[in-house]
Amino acid sequence: MDKIKDLLKRGEDMLDGWGKPGWIGAMVLGFILVWPLGLALLFYMIWSGRMGKGCNGNRKHRWTRGKAYQPTGNTAFDAYREETLRRLEEEQAAFEQFLIRLREAKDQSEFNAFMDERRRAPAAPQAQPTAPTQTPPAAPQGPTDFGGAPAPA
Repeated sequence: MDKIKDLLKRGEDMLDGWGKPGWIGAMVLGFILVWPLGLALLFYMIWSGRMGKGCNGNRKHRWTRGKAYQPTGNTAFDAYREETLRRLEEEQAAFEQFLIRLREAKDQSEFNAFMDERRRAPAAPQAQPTAPTQTPPAAPQGPTDFGGAPAPA
């Protein structure tokens, strides 16, 4: 069992070295040879995140839960970065609030224009349209051919 795990781990490391093209090629080859193998590779690639943004074996994300970045060890730079990120977050929140107020003002002006237009329109009752009466064409007399014209005698 350990040999199988070791073999699978070496294959995974080899495909990670080739990146996405290696994984996609293995999946296509798996579909060609034995379709369940290709399907299993596809599910594994989706589940493991190999079809995401990167496939270089580096699974570290830049954004962690509490802080934006891991500390660099340089306290001056870390403090500067934290202050800059805080300021940018405040500016983003202020801009989002501005956009909300802008949308609300636009909606209010459009609603006011609609109400003004509605007040200016005369309140005349709408007449029911009547369909013009048409008389059906007269049926031909006597024998006819298929086109409706009288048959030659």
